[in-house]
Formats: sequence, structure tokens, C-alpha cells
Amino acid sequence: EQNNRRIVLALQSGLKSEVTWALNTLTLLSFKEKDDIRRDVTPLAKISGLLDALLLIIDDWRDIALPKDLTRGTRVRTLGTNASVTGFGNEYDALASIQLPGSGIGSSAAEGLGKKSGGKHQSSQWWMEEDGLFNLDDEGRSEKQMCAIAASNVIRNFSFMPDNEVVMAQHRHCLETVFQCIHDHMTEDEELVTNSLETIVNLAHLMDLRIFSSLKQSYININEKKAVQAVVGILDSSVKAWNCAAAELLGRLIINPDNEPFISPLIPQIHKRLVDLLSIQAVDAQAAAVGALYNLVEVNMDCRLKLASERWAVDRLLKVIKTPHPVPEVCRKAAMILENLVSEPQNRGLLLAYENAFAELLFQDGKYSDSFARILYELTARSNSRVASARGIWG
Repeated sequence: EQNNRRIVLALQSGLKSEVTWALNTLTLLSFKEKDDIRRDVTPLAKISGLLDALLLIIDDWRDIALPKDLTRGTRVRTLGTNASVTGFGNEYDALASIQLPGSGIGSSAAEGLGKKSGGKHQSSQWWMEEDGLFNLDDEGRSEKQMCAIAASNVIRNFSFMPDNEVVMAQHRHCLETVFQCIHDHMTEDEELVTNSLETIVNLAHLMDLRIFSSLKQSYININEKKAVQAVVGILDSSVKAWNCAAAELLGRLIINPDNEPFISPLIPQIHKRLVDLLSIQAVDAQAAAVGALYNLVEVNMDCRLKLASERWAVDRLLKVIKTPHPVPEVCRKAAMILENLVSEPQNRGLLLAYENAFAELLFQDGKYSDSFARILYELTARSNSRVASARGIWG
């Protein structure tokens, strides 16, 4: 408990050496091999103040990632109001204009200090600046950036631990920060975006987007619509790894019925991009797209109708099965997607054009013959089928 408190205080101190030590320690503590089960360790995200301290480091970097005059306004200081403050040989009021060295009490000491330092310390006001102990030159900005990346990496590691998932999925500040990093992926550090994506993917199955309109304290102005748009923006990015993560994230978010109203308006755009991913000759991209589509078609009739009418959707799903994809589960899900599409009477006219392809797969591939038998039965054997002459052939 004492060591945990020390880590939190070190992160909050703003001292480079302390922050670096705490981040290094947390990186070691949060890294866990897949088969490493440590039941005797306190879940890190449950340590009071730890998650907020890490998020503050990321927020501090984001505050200075753009030019200062564009991101920060005047900050009113009230600490020590109407009290005199003495330091480095100078005395002045806390809210008064800072006196230059050589004026006020202790000026001779300040002059002596200035002479000894060879003129480097022309002013003793540096310690009152609001930006803390990290310098704001290029070196200082780089140091803050590295600290933010390290903090995001620790948070990412936290999200892999089952004991931390519930706490993090209900932590509004955490979700706001990672979604904001995703939203700003065009200008944000790539590693920070990647860590944020992996964090949110790990938490997605427990996430309720309504948290952004809850009564919990908000730190960043972000709502449900903006969060979904951020994910769709990543889905349209040029980085394949981000595309895969965004597809998986959408597939997990839609499982929660409470998230459906926020995702549904963007379904056509999502379908189009997922179908595009199916055409990429990369097994991970195809697997992510099929997984997301598999969950989306389970949502409602509208999703199934829109996917069936999406150009190339059926062709590319069939190609995944025919190739076949090296992971059998992906092929099975692709077949199940087609089976879901044919369950809607409005889709049968579109899918009848693929009857020969379905029949070919029925006889060629025994693994998925049951699915294609049901597909052909749905197409031709139902009483409301458009092709009455073929009724019962596959039934």
C-alpha cells in the first residue's frame, strides 16, 4: 500500500526523475505474459488516484502538443493571495507583477547569485511559471511526449488484465482521453493513437457509450456521436493496423444494445468500409471485417438489408470462403453472414443471382455445406419465394 501511494505521488509531483521512475516501475508491473497469472497482485487500475495520475500526464502533453497560444488561456492563480512569497533572494506579492532581480529585499544576494552564474539566471521568476519543471523547449516537449506515450502504454497494459476491465470501462476520464486521441489521429502521435485503440478494443465489450452523457465528471468535451465518429474516422485511415482495430472495436461495441442508437446512423458508411477491407489481401484485415459484419447483421433487419445492397459485399464474402481464409472460424462467420442476409425476404431477389455459387460451395466444401443448404432452402423453398418454379428443389 505504501509503495502504491509512493508511485501515485511520484506521478503527481511533476518532477522528471520521479515521473520517469514511476512510469518505469508501472511498465514493469503492468507487463504480463499471456500465461502469467498473478492472483496475489492488487489490480493496478483500482489503486486510488493512479489511473487519474497517468491520464493527467497524457493530458499535459496534449495541452502543449499544439502551439501554446492556441491551446491555453490565462490561468488565474489564487494560491497565496495577498501573501508575500520569498525565494531565491526576492520578495514579492503572489499575484503582483514579478519584480526583477536587484529590486526589493535581498537584492544584493540575487546580484551575487547572478554574478556567480555568469549571467545565466537573469530572472528568478522561472519557478513561478505554470508549465512545471519540464522545459518548454524542444527537448522538454520531447520528454513530455515520451512520458505521455509511456503512460498510455501502461494504461494499455492495464486493459489486458481482467481485474481492471470493469473499473476502466466505467472511468469516464479514461474513455474520454483515449477516444480524443483516436479522434485526433491525423495530428496525434502514432504510438499514442495505437495504444489508445488497443485500450478501447480491450474494454469495448463492457462499454456503454451513454457514459459520455452521464452525471460523472467530464474532463474532455466528447459525446456519444463524436466517439463513434472517431472510430469511423480511424476505419477510413490509411494505416491497416488501425483499420483492423477499428473494425474489431465496432463489432464489439454493437453487441451492447444500448450502443446501437449511436452506431446505427453510420451503418452505411461502416458497411462500405468493411466491404473494402474484405478486398485487401491480408488475412488480419479480412478477419476483422468479417467479425464486425457478423455482429452488425445480428442487430436488426435494416442492417441486413443495407449490407445485401452494398456493392461487392456478397462477392467478397464468397471469395473469403472459396480462397479459403486460413482461419476456419472466419469462413464459418462469412457463411453465417450470408445465411442472415437471405433470411430477409427483401434480399432474396438480390441473392438469387448467386444461386449457382451457393450450390457449388454446397457440394465442394463439406465444412459449410449445412449453411449453404439452408441458404438455398431459404431462397427457393419458402412460400413467398419469387421463383415459384424452383420451389422445393433444395428443401
